[in-house]
Amino acid sequence: MPASSLKVLFFAEGATLAHVARPYVVAQSLSPEAFEVVFARPSSFAWLTAGSDLRTIDLPCQDAKVFARRLEHGRPLYDYATLAAYVEQDLALIETERPDVVIGDFRLSLSVSARLRNVPYVTICDAYWSPEYPSRPPLPVLSFTRFTPIPLASLLFRHIAPLAMRLHTLPLERLRARHGLPSLGHDLRRCYTDADLRLFANFPELFPEVAESETATFIGPISWSPAANASLELATAGRPLVYVTMGSSGDIGVLGSVIEAVGSFDCDIVVSTAGRSVPGKVRTSSTRLFDYLPGEQVCERASLVVCNGGSPTTNQALAQGVPVLGIASNMDQFLNMRAVEEFGAGILVRGDRARPERIRTAAQALLTHPAFAARARALAASTAARQASRPITHSIERLLQRGRPQH
Repeated sequence: MPASSLKVLFFAEGATLAHVARPYVVAQSLSPEAFEVVFARPSSFAWLTAGSDLRTIDLPCQDAKVFARRLEHGRPLYDYATLAAYVEQDLALIETERPDVVIGDFRLSLSVSARLRNVPYVTICDAYWSPEYPSRPPLPVLSFTRFTPIPLASLLFRHIAPLAMRLHTLPLERLRARHGLPSLGHDLRRCYTDADLRLFANFPELFPEVAESETATFIGPISWSPAANASLELATAGRPLVYVTMGSSGDIGVLGSVIEAVGSFDCDIVVSTAGRSVPGKVRTSSTRLFDYLPGEQVCERASLVVCNGGSPTTNQALAQGVPVLGIASNMDQFLNMRAVEEFGAGILVRGDRARPERIRTAAQALLTHPAFAARARALAASTAARQASRPITHSIERLLQRGRPQH
């Protein structure tokens, strides 16, 4: 390792695959001649980093199932005790490794621990959580939305959303106060993206309201998928291919409705279950199920991608010029798909209203109206140009040169 190299300590939070895969892709992109990389991730994701040259460290994280339950029930994603324990873990790693910079992905505790050790802190995040993005919280799928008319549920949510989002900030705000750090204004967007440098892993065209600056830059969509399989037969020649996946955080229960809806078209369907158990009767003669698929390879061949609307799979699809049908449940998925739909590259369907007829109508529009594919291809073209000059290294070096702001 060259003496002049910068040491970077990554904290990959184990809430979902995306929060581990995104920093992993960034870590692998850093030149070993310029950076010494240490990658801390949950032991449950050791399979992801197996075979890489990165030095890895096990990082204790809240169980992903606990995270999913909190998300589903609209509760703060981390309680105070969990974040306090995270800070102690962070501090121990920072003390041992003595990095020049730390990079996290939804490791909210770094908002405290990095500042206590005066280490520059970079977060990989989504632009729809940026404080510069207009605050228009969409109505996620909640227990009461499944039986309440959406206009009434939306009206109720508009009244309770400010308080609900403030409640979500309390664990981190309390922790910052305990350690003598200033408040983030009880702004959930600031709590989720607080850092010295924010790297937005999104298409900037989807979020024109978010301007780049010395402390925030778009690095474009970050895509990870298993290695391509040359022997994988995806579709019959000449037939459209529809790729379906609810990922690790989508509602696996909607697969039956999706297959029933799309199975009526003259197309082939491949489904990735992300290793999750699926409901019975989700197969048709044109449907094949896999635990995992190389998403990039499948998207290259697909005419339509049906997913949970989250940024990982939508980014994979749009980077290949493929329109998206997003069946959203949680806030992130709604925020992301709203931007995709407003751009004209996809259609958003609520997870609590995902009936076969609604899915069929949306899928047919995406497959037959060329405007959707044209908008998706426009994003693909911009991505191809951006990938060649992703500004990660330059942004980190500028951060270290200018010094950190006071917090």
